[in-house]
Amino acid sequence: MASQEIETLATALARLPGLGPRSARRAVLWLVKRRESALPALLEALAQVGEALVECDICGNVDTRNPCGICSDPRRDAKSLCVVEDVADLWALDRAKLFTGTYHVLGGRLSALDGVRPEDLNIAALMQRIEAGGVDEVVLAMNATLEGQTTAHYLAERLEDFPLRITQLAHGLPVGGELDYLDEGTLAQALRARRPVS
Repeated sequence: MASQEIETLATALARLPGLGPRSARRAVLWLVKRRESALPALLEALAQVGEALVECDICGNVDTRNPCGICSDPRRDAKSLCVVEDVADLWALDRAKLFTGTYHVLGGRLSALDGVRPEDLNIAALMQRIEAGGVDEVVLAMNATLEGQTTAHYLAERLEDFPLRITQLAHGLPVGGELDYLDEGTLAQALRARRPVS
């Protein structure tokens, strides 16, 4: 049996996404074995991030400065704006280095079951950015879930009166995917989005 302090640490780590109780205990054991080298560095990094973390006033990204590194980067194409549900989505897209524009984080997605309404999301700030001008294209990068697609449809309707191009990420078959292993929703989307063979 581990001490109460070790169990408390394991329980705290188990609350992190992707870590269950077993993985959290393994992480704690790893830290205990390397407490002189790894533990101080981890504690220092957590303290620094905890003190410095802020939300960007422009896009909603989480960074150590405000405006964030993306919004303050002059090399970014401010005419192209990618709307995402969450900061994790922004980080995933930006890590790929395929999109050179700016971002806007909604802070969630519309969900009638969970009681998430348009006013609960960062949509008002998005509309202010569009109304201020300078944006030629809005990329709706919502997740391929029912709630994500509902959110994308809602935003497309709100933006249709503005003189800009509204695009959406493609959905369907993943590269290397085998039809036998795909769910019906993915297959249906792939069939709807089919295109001519050149």
